[in-house]
Amino acid sequence: MTDNVSLVSGVAQRYASALLELAEDQGVTADVERDLSSFAALLTESADLDRLVRSPAFSAEEQLSALNALLDKAGISGLAANFVKLTAQNRRLFVLPGMIKAFKALLAEKRGEETAEVTSAAPLSDDHVAALKEALSASLGKSVNIAVNVDPALIGGLVVKVGSRMIDTSLRTKLNSLKFAMKEVG
Repeated sequence: MTDNVSLVSGVAQRYASALLELAEDQGVTADVERDLSSFAALLTESADLDRLVRSPAFSAEEQLSALNALLDKAGISGLAANFVKLTAQNRRLFVLPGMIKAFKALLAEKRGEETAEVTSAAPLSDDHVAALKEALSASLGKSVNIAVNVDPALIGGLVVKVGSRMIDTSLRTKLNSLKFAMKEVG
């Protein structure tokens, strides 16, 4: 399984790197970033789109046809739209979420920014995200982008990942630690 993960990761990294190079050459990096973020949001919101992207049951032609309509409707065009279509034609659409993540990471690295993945039990308000961004930026000494995920299983608290570091203040983890400690005592 690790080999498959590293293979997919390598493909995502190569595609993302090539896309960033093209976007920079054409001077459309901001447009590509915006459009890929829009597409990633659509993936998150639609289980049907996620299934279309990840399922090998759909042919490249079926995926491309559906994507053409979706991209037009979402107003995603230019290099980003061509990139999404290319991944479908090359039967690499299932790697697209990883490609988008790798593209954003490469872009952040170029800008000297750090990305923090924040998982919370409930959606965070804009004020909470801004305060978290400010605190992390001050702590790390560089600009920080926040990628927010929601996982109700956390019960409460946050899990913050920055690079290889992780801070887990979730209630689930605290309860599991307490349960483990009680088993050792009893």
